[in-house]
Amino acid sequence: GYTSRHMPKFNSISISGYHIQEAGANQALELAFTLADGREYVKTALASGLDVDDFAGRLSFFFAIGMNFYLEVAKLRAARLLWWKIMQEFSPKSPKSMMLRTHCQTSGWSLTEQDPYNNVVRTTIEAMAAVFGGTQSLHTNALDEAIALPTEFSARIARNTQLIIQEETHITNVIDPWAGSYLMERLTQDLVDQAWTIIEEVEAMGGMTHAVESGWAKMKIEGCAADKQARIDSGKDVIVGVNKYKLAKEDAIDILDIDNNAVREAQVARLKQVRGTRDGAKVEAALAELTRCAETGNGNLLDCAVSAMRLRATVGEVSDALEKVFGRFRATQQTVSGVYGAVVEGMSTWEALKAEIVRFSEDEGRRPRIMIAKLGQDGHDRGAKVVATAFADLGFDIDVGPLFQTPEEAARLAIENDVHAVGVSSLAAGHKTLLPALVKALHEQGAEDIIVFAGGVIPAQDYEFLYHAGAKAIFGPGTRIEDSALTVLSEIRKARAQAVV
Repeated sequence: GYTSRHMPKFNSISISGYHIQEAGANQALELAFTLADGREYVKTALASGLDVDDFAGRLSFFFAIGMNFYLEVAKLRAARLLWWKIMQEFSPKSPKSMMLRTHCQTSGWSLTEQDPYNNVVRTTIEAMAAVFGGTQSLHTNALDEAIALPTEFSARIARNTQLIIQEETHITNVIDPWAGSYLMERLTQDLVDQAWTIIEEVEAMGGMTHAVESGWAKMKIEGCAADKQARIDSGKDVIVGVNKYKLAKEDAIDILDIDNNAVREAQVARLKQVRGTRDGAKVEAALAELTRCAETGNGNLLDCAVSAMRLRATVGEVSDALEKVFGRFRATQQTVSGVYGAVVEGMSTWEALKAEIVRFSEDEGRRPRIMIAKLGQDGHDRGAKVVATAFADLGFDIDVGPLFQTPEEAARLAIENDVHAVGVSSLAAGHKTLLPALVKALHEQGAEDIIVFAGGVIPAQDYEFLYHAGAKAIFGPGTRIEDSALTVLSEIRKARAQAVV
């Protein structure tokens, strides 16, 4: 309501499917869940008293574009057909209310740490799929994002990938160039049918909000992720430079190194300066009004939030004011089982590793127990969930900690659950700060026997620092599940042997 009145040209809601594909969903699942989200937003806006034509034309979408070239082109074509079909339910009068406008971003998950200059090619292929599919705007990822945050050099190459497509290829001169192709029209219709079946399933269970709250949507995504990783680890799906055509020697590339402590200290100082120069009484009154609006439903939440922020209330303070009424969503922590194992079942290395875990259980009187932790403001949990489900299929006991834990909270939970090891998943450049803090917290609470290992987007240049800080193993992108499981089991055995001595 606020943006339709005061900001009529502003895209009020970006309905994202990017994180859904990045978490593991295939194209049909990403398409279905994203559009089901959109339907939920429209229903909510109508229930608040808005007219559909006052806001629907300013809704925008956001899709991921992966390496399945033809399916990604077809996905964007299918999205427009399906959104038009969904919006027919609400009887809009303006044609703009039925249009699907979308931003796209090339996949971060498809980028590899190994032979990273291959990522320039991957991003180019994905960018072309987005343009052929009819995206309105585009973000291209940098070649080094599977290793660290982008450098100026890698960011320039990513930007120029777009510029070359736009300025040199003439691809953008033609609208829907794949129209009429038997292949593309068939793929488009297949995706429409598959996604619509899922959308109807979501609707039957009460809508996308219920599908998320129940954990059903999350489990569907994680099942796709586990299956894909198993296919890569087993060599059934080829990733050039990772499981085939590998380099004999990897050359280091320049990376952007961020001092997390310096960033944190600068932000704390900035917040202190803001709070010291604002009118505290007015801020408190505005935050109280925001909470009252949330409690009573009288007024507009965004209007109240904007008023508070103009008085220099912080994002955290606004969130806290709303949390008093709405609480904080906690995702269900169950994991899928049997998906990864079903793909690799019968492979000699897999079966041998399962036997090793049985042997450990016989020796120790219980199975090896691991907690997978996500620390700090890092919500990228695809790798963590895949490791959790694959390790569980091997025979490990697995605990999955909630997102956004502090190191102290993770240490306490690990001790309470009596785990042998904590695996820290890091994809947001916080590893040099958070992992040492976790090791310190474990030691302070008398749990030196719990080992810590790490995985995710961690530059090789940082490994020595993390080993010195207490990490027993580090697994970068492209590590096979079997290799990491064998290493972790070996380190747990060493720690147990030392504890006995």
